[in-house]
Amino acid sequence: MRWIVSCLLLILALAPLPAAAASCGNTGAGFDKWKAAYAAEAKAQGVGRKGLAALAGADYSTATIKADRNQHSFKLGLEAFMEKRGAATIVARGKKLKAQNAQLFAKIEKRYGVPAGPLIAIWGMETAFGSYMGKQNTISAVATLAYDCRRPDLFRDQLIAALMLVDKGTLSSGSKGAMHGEVGQTQFLPKSVLLYGVNGGGGGGGNLDEKADALASTANFLRAHGWRPGAGYQPGQPNFAAIQGWNAASVYQKALAIMGKQIDGD
Repeated sequence: MRWIVSCLLLILALAPLPAAAASCGNTGAGFDKWKAAYAAEAKAQGVGRKGLAALAGADYSTATIKADRNQHSFKLGLEAFMEKRGAATIVARGKKLKAQNAQLFAKIEKRYGVPAGPLIAIWGMETAFGSYMGKQNTISAVATLAYDCRRPDLFRDQLIAALMLVDKGTLSSGSKGAMHGEVGQTQFLPKSVLLYGVNGGGGGGGNLDEKADALASTANFLRAHGWRPGAGYQPGQPNFAAIQGWNAASVYQKALAIMGKQIDGD
């Protein structure tokens, strides 16, 4: 009898455990099921009725996945990257925009300590000065990346933030932006909108589709990432770390610093 019991225990120990529910996926096959399960977590984190409805209505975005897998420009050398991104055009137009919006940039620098150059470089790089802010559904883009297995932890935070912005009325289920869920004239991810979004007058909230709000929010972001008024922002200088906080790609960081300095004037 003892031998039989031992055999049964060994069989149970070796038997495969039931498969756990997939926590992510690399195709859209399990997306709807994942959304239904994730809604409970979103609700537990404070997402309300409107946000949950937006999550339920999100579609799996193959276009977002394709864009996420094809960010080849960040692998270029600095000179090739700047040429591809039209750095010379950004600088030339940026100098004109600085002069045309001198009062706005002076106000922003007084409040946040950030000069016009890096703000204009970001504005030009991200949306060609607000001329193209994207046509991808924001909630679908962020939900797709939160479900995707490549970087789920990063984008699940962004998804909760996006759904909270729907609850607040800052976003809607139909809001559109860039392929990774960035919104506005300087392309904030949802969590950054919650944390750093301000209006041009310095108050909370803000509409990042509007120039003044987007630029003030960008300055607020940089200040929150350690920007020191009057310090330099080239590689090795104190404020370069704040630019690094804006984008993780080193070639992008260096390009912003160069263009910003050219716009501000040597």
